[in-house]
Amino acid sequence: MSEETFFLPPTLQEIADAAGLVAALKLAEARGGTGVYFPPRARDGHWLVECVGREAADKICAHFSDDIGVRLLIPLGPHRFYQRACRTAVKLLEEGVNQVEVARRLGVHLRTVQRVAARRRDLDDPQGRLF
Repeated sequence: MSEETFFLPPTLQEIADAAGLVAALKLAEARGGTGVYFPPRARDGHWLVECVGREAADKICAHFSDDIGVRLLIPLGPHRFYQRACRTAVKLLEEGVNQVEVARRLGVHLRTVQRVAARRRDLDDPQGRLF
């Protein structure tokens, strides 16, 4: 694990170590939350080659598949984690949970919860936004 990948789930860290951070993030964005099959070598036109490029696809396949291929569950990337955390924060705030407790439960910064709460107040304001 490198300093630049510490925030990723372990599977994405491993992909980043093998093929680079950009490839791991592209893969998480395209296939996060689903199971995928990495063949021993992806052919041209294979979804993996289209997603991350030939060089990164070859590195990923070489790292994970040995000679038979492997099926892996690709975790959601940081972008989707943030979206899900914001949706959950809204639900918890509506249930009356205080902001500090919401941040603790979700493993996010208090400022993240405060921003979610502020956006919710703006949307609920009957006068709307002035600017």
